[in-house]
Amino acid sequence: MQFSLQDLDYMLLVFVRVSAIIMVAPFYSQMTIPRRVKLFLSFFLSLIVMNLVDYTAVSYDGVLGYSILVVKEGITGILIGLGSALCLYILGFSGHMVDMEIGFAMAMEMDPTTQVQTTITSTFFSAIFMLMFLASDMHYFVIDALFDSYQLIPIGDAKFSPSLYQIFVKYITDYFVIGFRIILPVFSCILILNVVLGILAKVAPQMNMFVIGMQAKVFAGLFLLFILMSLFPGVVDFLFEEMQLFTKYFTQSMAGKSIVFP
Repeated sequence: MQFSLQDLDYMLLVFVRVSAIIMVAPFYSQMTIPRRVKLFLSFFLSLIVMNLVDYTAVSYDGVLGYSILVVKEGITGILIGLGSALCLYILGFSGHMVDMEIGFAMAMEMDPTTQVQTTITSTFFSAIFMLMFLASDMHYFVIDALFDSYQLIPIGDAKFSPSLYQIFVKYITDYFVIGFRIILPVFSCILILNVVLGILAKVAPQMNMFVIGMQAKVFAGLFLLFILMSLFPGVVDFLFEEMQLFTKYFTQSMAGKSIVFP
């Protein structure tokens, strides 16, 4: 395959979308993966895409027109990556809320995969999810979504319609609703425990409820998390379905197709 200067221009457009997806999508965006590996993977996938899609119809007018195409391709890749990363964000939110209820939020730690401070349960949920993500071959789904995006959204043909606003509203709504549904058993039990401790504080004021309450919340929270782990595979399967759904929503919206929410 011979490359001309024009081919290199198209190659950069492909590389921008591919690298944007790689930098946002689950597993591929982990900080534990060296940046050189991510760049090499993006470059390798870009070469494959160049041989699969028709980029001869791409046209632009000068440097400004080319810059606009680069920005559009970057936004397209980021939105597709955000659709696939929804499940990971939900579990991180759920883990943080659990730790706020049981008292572990006071002990923050550095998550090596994101290089940001997070709570213990949030890191634990993310680690378990990533193992199931790889075991379910969902990392191949991200690559498939990447290639499919070029069939639906040719280079420079992304359309940012008002339907993207509706998708973002549903995205944020599901982020909170599903996150709270996951932690609802823990939240409910801790609420009941707080009521019981409040009654005991009135009945037996000589008891040190601060010390007893902290220990009771930790033990109750860990016990409930142990029980919830048996339901975790079903939760992750549901999140995988949401991930596929939102990836399809973003792709179809930028392809100019109408979106019908279930």
